[in-house]
Amino acid sequence: MKMNRREFLAAAAGGALQPVPLLAAAKASTAPHKKVIVIGIDGMDPNLARQMMDAGELPNFDRMRKNGWFSPLGTSIPPQSPVAWANFITGAGPGVHGIFDFVHRDPRTYFPYYSAAQTLGGDDGWDVGDWKIPLTFWPFNHSPTETKLCRKGTAFWSYLDEAGISARIYDIPSNYPPTPSDDGNVRCLSGMGVPDLLGSYGTHHLFAQGAEDRVEIAGSIRKKIQFNRDGRATASLEGPENTALKKPKRSEIEFTIYRHPTRAEARIDIQDHVILLKEQEWSGWHELSFTMEMPPFLPDSKVSGIVRFCLQEVRPDFRLYVSPININPADPGEQRISEPANYVTQISEKLGLFGTEGFQEDYNALKQKVFNDDEYKTQADFVLKERFNLLNYALSNYDDGFLFFYFSSTDLQSHMFWWDTDDKHPVRSPEEAKRYNNVIKDLYKRMDEMMGDILDRYGGEALVFAISDHGFGNFGRQFELNTWLRDNGFINPPHCRSLIDPRMGRENMVDWSRTTAYGLGLNGLYLNRMGRERSGIVTQSQADELLERLREGLLEVRDPVTGERPIANVYRTDQDYHGPETEHAPDLIIGYARGYRSSWATGLGSVVDGDIVTDNDSAWSADHCMAAEQLPGVIFCNRPLKVSDPALVDLAPTILQTYDLPVPKDMTGRVLL
Repeated sequence: MKMNRREFLAAAAGGALQPVPLLAAAKASTAPHKKVIVIGIDGMDPNLARQMMDAGELPNFDRMRKNGWFSPLGTSIPPQSPVAWANFITGAGPGVHGIFDFVHRDPRTYFPYYSAAQTLGGDDGWDVGDWKIPLTFWPFNHSPTETKLCRKGTAFWSYLDEAGISARIYDIPSNYPPTPSDDGNVRCLSGMGVPDLLGSYGTHHLFAQGAEDRVEIAGSIRKKIQFNRDGRATASLEGPENTALKKPKRSEIEFTIYRHPTRAEARIDIQDHVILLKEQEWSGWHELSFTMEMPPFLPDSKVSGIVRFCLQEVRPDFRLYVSPININPADPGEQRISEPANYVTQISEKLGLFGTEGFQEDYNALKQKVFNDDEYKTQADFVLKERFNLLNYALSNYDDGFLFFYFSSTDLQSHMFWWDTDDKHPVRSPEEAKRYNNVIKDLYKRMDEMMGDILDRYGGEALVFAISDHGFGNFGRQFELNTWLRDNGFINPPHCRSLIDPRMGRENMVDWSRTTAYGLGLNGLYLNRMGRERSGIVTQSQADELLERLREGLLEVRDPVTGERPIANVYRTDQDYHGPETEHAPDLIIGYARGYRSSWATGLGSVVDGDIVTDNDSAWSADHCMAAEQLPGVIFCNRPLKVSDPALVDLAPTILQTYDLPVPKDMTGRVLL
């Protein structure tokens, strides 16, 4: 029997691998328990839902409105998905769970990172030629590279777990890697936050004629291909990095493309797959194996991933799209994307291969003009179809206890297709903007059909909620926060172009010794605090006056084109957040008005010249990173609520009380029933 790398190294060191049970023994419970079902519909907007119910277009949601409850649902500050769903998970705000934005920054370096999870490097390991191989077993006990969940606080289902109550949780955001189930009563599949095999949050490949040899931009690797006279071309698909090398490099799989001489068809030969596609046709998922080369005396390591292909064009310019390489649900390896670790493989045994990446709708392909609008919608519809298949699995394996199921389509399609105004759209004609806005209405109708099925099956015996984390609004204008800070003397020097990008040249970089405030992330503004930031200069005694000056100045800004205020609110986190994580938060949260958002440049610390309010020119034409009071989510329930202004933080204590469990002190939410 061939040993894998870990077994080989352990045996070579004289160690013995002991079998570890994959499933913890579940604590005995007194079944059956009450049924509570929560359907998360990301980005569902209360205003649009109300309009469509009034028009008779959402009969099942309207049934909940008439017989139970419907209202806006208070969101998080700011109303970003990882922040908001962490509010739901912990029953508390960012001061407790410590998620403040999609993007956080390290105060020691000022560099940004994804807020909900961090990958930490391990020990250097055993130095062998070009390799550094960690020996993670006794007596070496090298620390391996690991990804940790950054969300603090306690997930409410951990209390269900301890009480012996079954919980099934599918694709929930802000829970990667998944919270362990100490008592074995929780089954969870992670959602938003799960990376692809490149370690990114969605990087596709495009193989095309006429392209540059190789270009990599945000979420896109583009490679030129050349066909010979027989219509044959070779290409290489880039896979995960071999981190055992001292200089890590990506693995690659070479494959061959055959273009039919007359028909709009092509054949792709990759590993043991022969894939025949017509123009504009999509393949199913295909398993690929990436080889991580090891020293000659060790067996090579294998990493499994899955991809889909779309033959976009055969002639005159050949274009082949390859999806981001997803972690293989049938063989995730050391990537822990479910609790317990083999839960995802159990699901795959029933459903076959399915997408596992946290952002399954490839919005980068549309933003980078790799997809046109219809191609993006087709790909997003595949995601929705898979999600409905997973829901059927979830319901068929649900007997009692708690069930959460999440839909991303209403968010990621809204970012691209929402436009409920006659104002000029960033990239579409008025007719196209109206047509694609109807895509969102059709999605709401499909959600309504889904809720009707759940109500028919469980409405008489279960407490049923449908909730969203925030609403939606147009995003036609953008605010250059760092430009405003520079122009008003908070960032220096006056010609500064970037906070963190050395490619701008030293003369255009920030001078932290003369900078008092800076923006990073989609809503965050930080003081350059002494004792917190590496080169901080703002003292504690100066902070309060500076924060008020910033707040007042930002609220006075006017859009020179529209005359409107682009900023509706500025929140002081020392006043609006409560809990031990507040000290790590941005000092101010910028609450943009409807129609406005931070610029794309602001998020990663760029400082652009020119106007401080500019047009958004991206296909990403709608958003929710605005003032919390302007973009509430939605809540439906099949029973009346006793609180007139429910919020996301109220769901966790309500669920616990439904099971007669005490509400922990760090939960700030109220009980709704």
